[in-house]
Amino acid sequence: MPCTWCRSDDGGQRLTLTLHIQPGAKRTEAAGLHGDALKIRLAAPPVEGKANAALLQFLAGTFNVPLRLVTLKQGIKSRRKVVEIQQSAMGPEVLFQHAADADQ
Repeated sequence: MPCTWCRSDDGGQRLTLTLHIQPGAKRTEAAGLHGDALKIRLAAPPVEGKANAALLQFLAGTFNVPLRLVTLKQGIKSRRKVVEIQQSAMGPEVLFQHAADADQ
């Protein structure tokens, strides 16, 4: 099944994700599809950039890359965001594995 919410460029060196963010959730996790975007629940409030910071930290930890390699490209004040992750050895499916690990 093709990934409608992710795109890999530069021979796999750059991963671009289209995300729909739900701030103020009980915990931070991937929550399935929302149209052509992946829904991410964030346990951070949508005030003063806290949700954006929490999102970038969550993605850096999930993809095991330094925070400086995760960039918010679009959607600073929107629920719909485009994030770029550089030099990740993992594909986008790691978001679903991370969610399954949290359930155990």
